[in-house]
Amino acid sequence: FKGGDTCEYLLSSGRFLGEKVWQPHSCMMHKYKNSEAKNCLIDKHVVFIGDSRIRQLFYSFIRLINPQIKEEGNKHGNIPFEDKSASIKVDFLWYPEVNGSMRQRIKSWTEGSVAKPHIIVAGAATWSIKIHNGSNEALTQYKINITSIAPLLEKLAKNSDVYWVLQDPVYEDMLSESRKMITNEKIDAYNEAAVRILNSSSRNSKAKVKVFSVSKLIAQETIMKSADGLHLPESSRDTNAMILMNVYCNKIMKPIDGSCCQPQPPLTLIQKLAFCFFTLSIIGYLIINLIHRNNFRKNKSCTDLEGGEEKKPAISTPNVSTLEMLLHSLCKLGLIMTYFYLCDRANLFMKENKFYTHSSFFIPIVYILVLGVFYTENTKETKVLNREQTDEWKGWMQLVILIYHISGASTFLPVYMHIRVLVAAYLFQTGYGHFSYFWIKGDFGVYRVCQVLFRLNFLVVVLCIVMDRPYQFYYFVPLVTVWFMIIYATLAVWPQIVQKKANGNCLWHFGLLLKLICLLTCIYFLSYSQGAFEKIFSFWPLSKCFELNGNVYEWWFRWKLDRYVVFHGMLFAFIYLALQKHQMISEGKGDPLFSNRVSNVLLFISVVSFLTYSIWASSCKNKTECNELHPSVSVVQILAFILIRNIPGYVRSVYSSFFAWFGKISLELFICQYHIWLAADTKGILVLIPGYPMFNVLVSTFIFVCVAHEISQITNDLAQIVVPKDNSTLLKRLLCIAGFFSGLLLFSAMQDQSRH
Repeated sequence: FKGGDTCEYLLSSGRFLGEKVWQPHSCMMHKYKNSEAKNCLIDKHVVFIGDSRIRQLFYSFIRLINPQIKEEGNKHGNIPFEDKSASIKVDFLWYPEVNGSMRQRIKSWTEGSVAKPHIIVAGAATWSIKIHNGSNEALTQYKINITSIAPLLEKLAKNSDVYWVLQDPVYEDMLSESRKMITNEKIDAYNEAAVRILNSSSRNSKAKVKVFSVSKLIAQETIMKSADGLHLPESSRDTNAMILMNVYCNKIMKPIDGSCCQPQPPLTLIQKLAFCFFTLSIIGYLIINLIHRNNFRKNKSCTDLEGGEEKKPAISTPNVSTLEMLLHSLCKLGLIMTYFYLCDRANLFMKENKFYTHSSFFIPIVYILVLGVFYTENTKETKVLNREQTDEWKGWMQLVILIYHISGASTFLPVYMHIRVLVAAYLFQTGYGHFSYFWIKGDFGVYRVCQVLFRLNFLVVVLCIVMDRPYQFYYFVPLVTVWFMIIYATLAVWPQIVQKKANGNCLWHFGLLLKLICLLTCIYFLSYSQGAFEKIFSFWPLSKCFELNGNVYEWWFRWKLDRYVVFHGMLFAFIYLALQKHQMISEGKGDPLFSNRVSNVLLFISVVSFLTYSIWASSCKNKTECNELHPSVSVVQILAFILIRNIPGYVRSVYSSFFAWFGKISLELFICQYHIWLAADTKGILVLIPGYPMFNVLVSTFIFVCVAHEISQITNDLAQIVVPKDNSTLLKRLLCIAGFFSGLLLFSAMQDQSRH
């Protein structure tokens, strides 16, 4: 960490990821759309002044505002551009040499009566080299001229953004005879003169002319693709224009994936209160720890001088108190949240854009698959979807999803469609697991509900406070929370039908099926009635939980994408438990699930179905169309996988302890990746060790996994304290939690008001 401004890095350093993706050093560059560019530059006047290279940069810049613009007209003259809808003026002024004419034009902007441009982009040198045949006298005159212009540019820089574009290298082998005198040696001499002279009188001033030197680095990689050896290929010019847009617009538009040139966001009132709370927790824990240490020393065994025997203390060392466990957990959580904040809110660590290649996704997949197979053990029980198997399933799915996110594989549609099935499989397990629990146990008590809700939401609520993000931002947790409540409501509402009751009378099975049909009808109605769905979740305070960017559309889209799979999970659990009850399946160790013939037929159908879905997903051409079909067909591959994994007895009897270990902390891994493995709210990658991509991933992954594991333990410890089994104590805690959230809503409203 050099403590420098990320704008300086954006303007001066970076590298190519692949052939066309430019990665600035230490920060992320946002790709501006036309609408965003217009919103940023509304009522602005931008001027490009210089030679043909500056003219090309001008055209690339205005195409960010209007992509229909083409290079035409007088090349050696002034070119105006205006977007009347946004009141944007962008002018190119033809001044191919740094001379008296250019100085006079720049001087006119410094006079009080003339409106000053908001952005000035200037640069020239190759014409001077060409006209004067690369003479040393021309270089001397260039230095004199730029020395006379520099104070004027520095004066303009006090109120405007002024950029001096250094000269790009040329590809000497391709230059025409009339340009042979333009050599890279001469260009370097002119650039050196410009850098030395510009800002020489304002070294310590904030108002500086920004030297746009990154174009040189881009040209070094791409100038050989030039048509004439002098002018950059179009893709490189577009990259330069996008860099200019990021330098000026990031501080105005504040895009999540544009960390370059963005100041650190100020702490909100809620964040300040959270900081105070965690600080007090750490201090409280240290005080209690010191008191316990002193008591332990006082109660230490002492030698009985008369009898020569060791006296035991009258009172044995007490167990860890609830208060100490609470403060210990909050102390650890406070330190972890500090790391979260430093990684993704403070401008302390570097961030980089993702760049997808097939190898960056598939090689790690093969690697973890080998590790998973290596750690194979026997299961404690051989039931379908037993605990070890579901943990294993969650584990390998979570690892694949993590690799998908860090590699940026969402740009590759076949991979995206398969990852959608993995997310659906998580929700399938939600339906299967919770239905099985309520159906078998018949426990609809408040304690069970509170335990589940706490374990699902604790980390996300803390992150919403510390990272200043809405609840819906961590979309998966709201999704599983709402589905849990839907499952609970479906089964808990009168008449409560559980396995024990249904065993006494088979008609209750039809009653439960009727409930499931009603649930399916409601899901179908809401999925095709966006208005009704949005009305339900737009009521305050529900809207505070489910709104993102001022509306609940994102929540509706996420819910709709996997709308049937939880129902499929519930139905599968019902059918499986019915078959198990009537002893229609064999779950002994090493035994196939059904008779040999039936098992072989089902196994064949499952393999064919699994491969058929993969072929369909891999042949997808349109993401929107495939997303429309996904809710109805994703269950095919999920059921096929379950049958392949459980029909053969020897496969059902083993599991991967490696995957199962990750499965136990899968929720924490999914949430923590947002800020301490990825960066900029999952849009980029956290860089702890710049310059060594593989080593950086290893170190950041190790910390990330350790933190997720620690948070899982903290959540389990706090769940025992916050959600006790005693009903009267639980009621008091619920009132405290209600008070906490009421206060949070109040402070949130105050924050929103102060922002507006």
